[in-house]
Amino acid sequence: MKTIFITGASSGIGRATVNHFAERGWNVVATMRSPEQETEFITIDNVLVLRLDVEKEDTIQTALAEAIQRFGKIDVLLNNAGYGTMGLIEVATDEQIRRQFEVNVFGLIHMTKAMLPHFRSNQEGMLINISSMGGKVTFPTMSLYHSSKFAVEGFSESVSYELASQNIKVKLIEPGAINTDFGGRSMEFFFNDALEDYKPFTTAFLGKLGEMEKQPSYASPPEIVAETIYQAATDGTSQFRYVVGEDAKMLIHMKENTNEEEYLTNIAQHFS
Repeated sequence: MKTIFITGASSGIGRATVNHFAERGWNVVATMRSPEQETEFITIDNVLVLRLDVEKEDTIQTALAEAIQRFGKIDVLLNNAGYGTMGLIEVATDEQIRRQFEVNVFGLIHMTKAMLPHFRSNQEGMLINISSMGGKVTFPTMSLYHSSKFAVEGFSESVSYELASQNIKVKLIEPGAINTDFGGRSMEFFFNDALEDYKPFTTAFLGKLGEMEKQPSYASPPEIVAETIYQAATDGTSQFRYVVGEDAKMLIHMKENTNEEEYLTNIAQHFS
């Protein structure tokens, strides 16, 4: 039985992925910040629920040691933990800016570094990082989130070269809009109505965003992402990027095949 180690497993994509792999006979290490609140996964024999906060190095090391003790070998690390921010950069505090990167970028890097000695000792392993279509294309008011995911893209692509020398594969998942709590509990907002100069812009943007979210095909279910992660883990190919969702495929294709000025103008007009 192979084993996958998943961060951010309590909800959304992480939760769907735990179920998907467990149902297919994999051992699953489901890590989360508050494992005492988990009631479903603790009843599944091949799922180990552990406490892990990617901002706290001690929890990373403890969870990794417990996982190896339980299952012996970890075959795949899924760096899934992350959250989004939305708002005006002028309003964002230093704490909000730093935390976006602490979780989405530095937490992912710290988790990767902690796992690599284990992969090297096995002379094999796979690192799967959850990026986003937001690591390739951008929308207004999400500058912190986009920049963090652009960083994940750059880190993953670059580190893939050195890890290939150790027989460790790196893969990147780029989901579009997914029907999770990403826009609710997992999203931090920073707007300020006192900044009157931005009001026409933010009013138009939030109105357009609301219209998009009402569309029945706006978001894909997280299970589709879980299926793609399973494909990446098992297809035996050297494919690096996996785009998930028709919206992601369309927007990424448009950016890659459209004049840059025209593309940026189209995005700006869409949200104005």
